[in-house]
Amino acid sequence: MEEKQTGKKQLGLNIISSSQKSSKHKGFGTGAINLNNVSPIIIDEGEARIDVGAMHAKSKVERGIRFTAERQDAEGGRLVWLVWVAVDKTEEGGSYAGATACEMWINSETKRGFKILADHVNKLDYAIKRKIILNEMDAEAKAALKTLLTTHNAEWWERSPEELKNELGG
Repeated sequence: MEEKQTGKKQLGLNIISSSQKSSKHKGFGTGAINLNNVSPIIIDEGEARIDVGAMHAKSKVERGIRFTAERQDAEGGRLVWLVWVAVDKTEEGGSYAGATACEMWINSETKRGFKILADHVNKLDYAIKRKIILNEMDAEAKAALKTLLTTHNAEWWERSPEELKNELGG
């Protein structure tokens, strides 16, 4: 079914590329967020992997799960981490500049899950602002994240802030 055009501009989150940063346009849609240098990483059962679907809450582990903000709805489920990682690109090269972790509980058997969407959005914002917030993660999840980051690009890891390296165990 086709929707009738009303002529009104739709409000929404605008994602811009870095080439548009210097645009002189100051009209509708200004104040957009650049997500080009942010990647979502899912840590599930000790394994970390980049899952771009998580950007829109459609990662592999989230598909088919009905989420609520009530922790007991996912009772008996497993802890899954969503980690937002921001990359800085400079003349010297890239580095992992920001990293924040958000928890989700997923019960695959009942297809129910727990997450707080506001926390996920706030942590994305903190990663974009180059903050490191990984203190809630357990040692196994931190080790999985470190392994992914170092194997994905060892040079980026070497140029990353000491705070990130210390948080993930050197």
